[in-house]
Amino acid sequence: MNIGIIGLGLIGGSMAKAVCERTAHSVYGYDKNEETMFLAEMTKGINKRLTEENLPECDMIFVAIRPDYAVQWVQEHADLIKKGAILVDLCGVKRTVVTAVAPLAKQHGFRYIGGHPMAGKEVAGYTNAASHLFDGASMILTPDGETDLPLLETLRDFFYSLGFGRLTFSTPEEHDRIIAYTSQLAHIASSAYIQSPESQEQMGFSAGSFRDMTRVARLDEDMWTVLMMDNADYLSDQVDILVENLQKYQKALHERDAETLRALLKKGREIKESAGGR
Repeated sequence: MNIGIIGLGLIGGSMAKAVCERTAHSVYGYDKNEETMFLAEMTKGINKRLTEENLPECDMIFVAIRPDYAVQWVQEHADLIKKGAILVDLCGVKRTVVTAVAPLAKQHGFRYIGGHPMAGKEVAGYTNAASHLFDGASMILTPDGETDLPLLETLRDFFYSLGFGRLTFSTPEEHDRIIAYTSQLAHIASSAYIQSPESQEQMGFSAGSFRDMTRVARLDEDMWTVLMMDNADYLSDQVDILVENLQKYQKALHERDAETLRALLKKGREIKESAGGR
């Protein structure tokens, strides 16, 4: 198959590298950054540049750019996508993208499904992309009434060939609600945590806890602002819950209430242990 990939940053670049290294498919890649395109060609991360002329040759297309740009790209290129081709967006929110793209797919005759690979790093860009990024990871897909079994089987085989460990099926609403907690809230908490005055004096006093807590504060604020604003309803609910929980710890400390503090810490440990996973 000819695989088109729009956006060769961490996710799109890793997918391009994985396809080139692990499959017999051809990768047609595009990134607005000319240096990225040059690197992708030099490192054989793509087979050829994706252009408006060869876009109709693509059997499968992955849009790996931020949500607003993804919607705009599909709107501008929908009439060039061949009928029956599969298009998957890899955006970190699903409701806003699916709502805009699904009608275009139906109108122009290509097949569309929302996607979100559960893999990443705190650093971005093609230079940090890796063919092994998706090894063992979950790929979330949001099928709808237009999704048939052959499409899911095609995507299953494709994603497994890149190293993904499982497929997770969800609705756009469920995806955005859970991602608000598992991803977006963690970035907000990390960003808020690092803004303590003590962050400038931590040298020699920090180890794994500080590193783990601050890792995802290193982010692309432009992209994450779009993701969080698109999901502001669910995310604000999660921030409210976090603030409420922190206030319990704050109250126990202010009142020097060791028993309540111990109970809160015990509850947190037990929930973590029962939740399993990473």
